[in-house]
Amino acid sequence: MRFFDKSSTSSKFYSFWITYGSPANFNYWWNFGSMALICLFMQIATGVFLAMHYKPDFELAFASIDYINRNVNYGWLLRYLHANGSSIFFLVVYLHMIRSLFFGSFTYPRQLLWGSGVIIFILMIATAFLGYVLPWGQMSFWAATVITSLFSAVPYVGDLFVVWLWGGFSIEDATLNRFFSMHFFFPFVILALSILHLILLHEFGSNNPTGIFFKADFVFMTPFYVVKDLFGMLILFVIFFFLVFVHPDILGHSDNYILSSSFSTPSHITPEWYFLPLYAVLRAVPNKLLGIVTLALFLLFLLFLPFFINRFTLVRSNFFKPFYKMLISLFVIDLLVLGWVGGQPVEEPFLFIGKLATVFYFVFFLLCFFSGLIEQYINRFNIK
Repeated sequence: MRFFDKSSTSSKFYSFWITYGSPANFNYWWNFGSMALICLFMQIATGVFLAMHYKPDFELAFASIDYINRNVNYGWLLRYLHANGSSIFFLVVYLHMIRSLFFGSFTYPRQLLWGSGVIIFILMIATAFLGYVLPWGQMSFWAATVITSLFSAVPYVGDLFVVWLWGGFSIEDATLNRFFSMHFFFPFVILALSILHLILLHEFGSNNPTGIFFKADFVFMTPFYVVKDLFGMLILFVIFFFLVFVHPDILGHSDNYILSSSFSTPSHITPEWYFLPLYAVLRAVPNKLLGIVTLALFLLFLLFLPFFINRFTLVRSNFFKPFYKMLISLFVIDLLVLGWVGGQPVEEPFLFIGKLATVFYFVFFLLCFFSGLIEQYINRFNIK
């Protein structure tokens, strides 16, 4: 049997989905990739139906959301599926990225695979922000005002970019139309990049918990891992439908159910939970321009992470690297701290904690660069 020869099958689809060789020691951490794809399809499907009834109008947007909830058949279901689906989507993607970090799935030869995934993540952030503005509640309006105004700090082109983004000199109808158009368009770009992400995965192969590969230990993806993926999706949908049918508004902010007003500022602007680490980084830097630069570096360092690690070691698997695993654990804790700080008022001691957490985020990449030398020292002296 020509197990690894893709040309041995008559159908590319068959070789891509059925006979694709997967490591036999996959665990349930490898379910999140397929879950993310299902979440993307669900967001696109529900978004298309919601777009049929939404009015991207300064005066009608908020009322159109209420119309969808009350007058459209099962409109409330579509809206809650879409709103809570974004939270589930980000949760799955965060866990997928943490798994890749912990098990070293981003290292050679999968740098392009990791890079495409980070670009998808950045587009997800942009798409979710644009969608957060569309209900046109208090939080939507002021989040759009505060975040887009930050770009005015960019020298020479900042003001022009803000005017283009707003479609004028203030947030109005043109702004909503632009945000709605981009929010509708970006998911299809994400879908195209996800297909590229899958192609790169099949080109360079999947990682596994130990990072050790033997061709004899590979199995067909179908039915072995399709069944495991279906079980993971069942658990995911139980959690998801619990949110939709029991606590549909638990992840939203109450102020966003109030019609937007430029004359009434919320006491505390709080974005969606999946934006909180990024929001904490922005708040940690008092200067607007430096805040934008820091946020850009926050994402760029993540994109170029494969070039920071494994510089002084030939061992690509992180399964045998105790220092790196401890480092990743601290990194995840740091992100959780940033998320917690982002949801707190802009005052001490939260600002100070946010600054410390932001500094550690960038120190993490420096430690990653020298982690190979540190691991060699640990192994040489048998430090446990």
